[in-house]
Amino acid sequence: MGSQLQLTAWTGDPQGAEAAFEDVFREFDRLDGLMSVWREGSDVVRLNGAAGQHPVPVSAEVRETIAAARQISDWTGGKFDVTFGALSGLWKFDHDQDNRIPDPAAVRARLPLIDYQQLVVDERAGTAFLKTPGMSVHLGGIGKGYAVDRGAAILRRRGITDFMIQAGGDFYAGGRRGDRPWRVGLRDPRGPADRSFAAIDVSDETVSTSGDYERAFVSGGRRYHHIIDPDLGEPTRDTRSVTIIASRATFADALDTGVFLLGPQAGMALIEKLPDVEGVIVTAGNEVLVSSGLRERLVRLAPPTDAP
Repeated sequence: MGSQLQLTAWTGDPQGAEAAFEDVFREFDRLDGLMSVWREGSDVVRLNGAAGQHPVPVSAEVRETIAAARQISDWTGGKFDVTFGALSGLWKFDHDQDNRIPDPAAVRARLPLIDYQQLVVDERAGTAFLKTPGMSVHLGGIGKGYAVDRGAAILRRRGITDFMIQAGGDFYAGGRRGDRPWRVGLRDPRGPADRSFAAIDVSDETVSTSGDYERAFVSGGRRYHHIIDPDLGEPTRDTRSVTIIASRATFADALDTGVFLLGPQAGMALIEKLPDVEGVIVTAGNEVLVSSGLRERLVRLAPPTDAP
């Protein structure tokens, strides 16, 4: 899934916790085998290979993830869209030698292939279908969150109630850390990797962050990053980071991306409309926006670094 997975438990049974951790690692690997765009024979690879041709049998896990993605797409007016994979071969942020701006004409030619409404799931048949040849699903914006939720369920079934799961920018905190909640830092978008500008105490909640500082490069004074606006085919410029606090990691993982792409004002308006969802947005102008239900909980440590 392109991220490091870290598990922590507060328990009197370390051996039991380690055995449960192994189950979580195996579950992440199993889900990666279903959802990866890189692993031959995965559900997503087969789905993309049959675009415009025929429906493909896919697992219940992939169907459930696609259903959650569609909900976030509806909420964000299509700004979050798992069919953005059509652009994957043009924008590349994983290798230094690929840090280049693609031909705008090539980008425009692929924009019609991004349309989540053309991704059809048939629950009775257990299939998924991309209606148009050339379309491509990529679950990178939601798959880790789904895996985190599955990992939390595994730990609870094994009797571990006080734990933290971290997969990249996705955290889930279960229970408590001894006599107090878990504390999660919010990374300073322009500071060192270990610097937080704020922190929040959480228990049985997920914290998910998208930022323009991961998988990015600067060219001509502009920062280019991996969060691509599906309407424009290029990185959005209005936001530095978005953190979502919610009960389910699946939704938080996708929602932080969708809010990032909506922009600060529309994004915060959406957060305020959704039940049991809170958020923090750092704008391109380095302003910190905090949702109404989070203002008393957020601990501000220092202003975010003001740098381009």
